[in-house]
Amino acid sequence: MAKKNQYGLGKGLGALLGGSDDLTQLRKPVGYINKEVVNGMAPQDTSDVLRIPVDMIEPNPFQPRMSFDPEALQELAESIRSFGLIQPITVRKSAGDKFQIISGERRYRACRLVGMEMIPAYIRDASDQGMLEMAIVENIQRENLDPIEVAMSYQRLMDECNLTQEQMADRVGKKRASVANQLRLLRLPAKVQHDVKVGLVSVGHAKVLLGVADAATQEALCDLIVRNGLSVRQLEEKVRHLNDAAQDKNPKEAEALPEQYYRLLENIGKYFGENISLRRNSEGKGTLTIRFDSDEQMDRFIKFLDER
Repeated sequence: MAKKNQYGLGKGLGALLGGSDDLTQLRKPVGYINKEVVNGMAPQDTSDVLRIPVDMIEPNPFQPRMSFDPEALQELAESIRSFGLIQPITVRKSAGDKFQIISGERRYRACRLVGMEMIPAYIRDASDQGMLEMAIVENIQRENLDPIEVAMSYQRLMDECNLTQEQMADRVGKKRASVANQLRLLRLPAKVQHDVKVGLVSVGHAKVLLGVADAATQEALCDLIVRNGLSVRQLEEKVRHLNDAAQDKNPKEAEALPEQYYRLLENIGKYFGENISLRRNSEGKGTLTIRFDSDEQMDRFIKFLDER
């Protein structure tokens, strides 16, 4: 009996991406083995990820979600079993030696399904917002954080300190666009986040994968990077071929462009020649792609924009 395609990919897509070899030897579950294991004492550093015994964690009685989809919970549990808990939960100290969940009850339940005895968590001192903010900012500035840890720290700073993306960028001394790009990494499937976290896949690869809409295809491409050692440029070519194949398969998506779009292409074409493409579907959604040959070519275009 033929083996079922793991990703449900079409024949053309499967041919471009190849098979799905067993990569489990490379993908060990993420652990927090170098972090302090929490006991009954209050934590000294609320910016760190600490491992808490599962029997010391209790759900939040004010949790607005009353039910959890069993099938989705099982899928999350299987992901955690394979890759570990990539995004720790957040808790606060409660009565006795207990810790109450602030966010992440679904992750907590999935960890229990897997049988985890220790759960990675941030411990928040809810009574001291300023100290928490300083602790997180200090954590972000460490040099040994992986890209996913940095993205999670950004997200945590925004969620727990009630900051906008722009305010958060000011706090950490980064450009807003840089912060936004970092946060986008958290949109990737767990498998891809895991591989970025442990260094099997670079941030450059991840940015290319973010341009792929389908999660299953993102995961298949991630396997291909790990298995074949694709460079970022080679991955871009793969994605370009996939997009072209999808376009050929769905010719009805391509429609005549509005007149103003043709004027845009004509203006940009003065600087990039035929190295531009614009695709738009019947819903008005699409992509504008510009390929440039040198920094000088792009500098001329930027100067044109600045003068308008």
